[in-house]
Amino acid sequence: MSSLFLTPEEVYERYRGMISLGTLRNWRMMKIGPSFLKLGRAVLYPLSELEAWDRKNLVICRAAKVLAAKEREAAG
Repeated sequence: MSSLFLTPEEVYERYRGMISLGTLRNWRMMKIGPSFLKLGRAVLYPLSELEAWDRKNLVICRAAKVLAAKEREAAG
């Protein structure tokens, strides 16, 4: 079963350790990075916000842009 919220430790695992717990903590203090909820002392990251953050940081290569344009032409 998938959770709607991830703890900072689960976010660390989601990104295979490429974003440290310290970085997540610093981002929260600076109000940058993925959005989060603060409930008392608990910090939770909504999965939908992480997915939106992923899309925002996605690097789209030229070949993918050309393919998307061709798909739009074929559909329209």
